[in-house]
Amino acid sequence: MSILHLCDQPVASVALGATCAEAIQVMLDRRVGAVCMVDGDGKPAGIFTERDVLRKLALSGLDPKQVMVREYMTANLDMATMKTTPGEAFAAMINTHYRHLPVVNDDGVLLGILSIRNLLQAKIDDLTQQLDSIETAMSNDAPGGD
Repeated sequence: MSILHLCDQPVASVALGATCAEAIQVMLDRRVGAVCMVDGDGKPAGIFTERDVLRKLALSGLDPKQVMVREYMTANLDMATMKTTPGEAFAAMINTHYRHLPVVNDDGVLLGILSIRNLLQAKIDDLTQQLDSIETAMSNDAPGGD
């Protein structure tokens, strides 16, 4: 399964010229914890997360409607591609302490944002399916074998 199928759709993104308030509104509207800032070609230039809001903006006294998101985004991005496996993405997130990983195509255009929540939900779904299969198999077994 491609990691893109695990990402929330549509992708949460804003243009580099957006304000922090606009980026926060997209996060609220899409019920996600991060938005990607994209350039005119649709390539990620940065990511703005709930942690950025809390650590950099919340107590600054600045008006989010007046502050440009590019001033508060994380610019040095780790990114995944369509070839990245869920396990590789999970390991990268754990190693870097990131909870969101932009997914790009071979040209570097943003396709989605993978969250650690997406990965955990997929694993929970898989484990639930396995447990249901085991439970069905055990309940179908008649006493005494064959």
